Formats: sequence, C-alpha cells, structure tokens
Amino acid sequence: MECTIDWGGPEGMLFVARTGSGHVAAMDGAPDGGGNNLAPRPMEMLLAGTGGCAAYDVVLILKRGRHKVSGCQVKLESTRADTDPKVFTKIHFSFTVTGEALPVSAVERAVQLSHEKYCSASAMLAKTAEITHSVTVVEA
Repeated sequence: MECTIDWGGPEGMLFVARTGSGHVAAMDGAPDGGGNNLAPRPMEMLLAGTGGCAAYDVVLILKRGRHKVSGCQVKLESTRADTDPKVFTKIHFSFTVTGEALPVSAVERAVQLSHEKYCSASAMLAKTAEITHSVTVVEA
C-alpha cells in the first residue's frame, strides 16, 4: 500500500493525498493552525478511515452470514490527549444497522469480530485509545 502527500503551498496548510489505488483526498488545518479550513483535518481523516474500516467489516460479516442488511452507519466520538502527541485516548463507535429481521446478537457479534479480529485501523488505535461500541438495529 502506498500514498503520496503534496503540500498546497505557502498560502496555507492544504495537503492532497494520492493513494496507490488512484484516489485523491484533501486535508487542511484550522485557521488558528495556519490552514484555511478547506478540507477535513488529518486526524479527522484517520478517525473516518477507522470508522470506514469497521463499518466495512460489519457489513461484510453480516452479508456472509446471509443476513438481509440494507444500511449501516457508524458515528465515532473521540477524545484526544491534551499534550503532544495528541493521540486518541477514547473512541466510541455507535453503530446503527438496518435490515430485515436482523438479530441484534448477529450485529453485536459482527461488531465484536471487527474490533477483535479484522479492523486493522481500530487495532492500531487501540494501542492508545479505550475503544467502546454501541449497537442499534433498525427494522427495514
């Protein structure tokens, strides 16, 4: 896996990431940090990537279990350390999974498997952050 990051220049703190899979993502800083608020912060991208990784796992696990899943949303709320490096110290994942006759136990198990076995991003962040989860199942 590879990624190239290019700085947008001296007018701010805009960075453009080009991934090995051919995609582009922008990141910027807050005005008080020299940025222009044109894109998500790099740490927000890290948090979003972790949520995407976990949601991907949950949907894939449920589909492989032949469950009729039709939606998945995960909201992440985090706390960071007050001093540098300002690592994440707490991350809570709130999953809302929609489907037809989805057993809550199957969704909870999928979330647990993602956290304990499959999600590389949350496994790395768990080295510094207390990770918790909640699950809501909605009938389609």
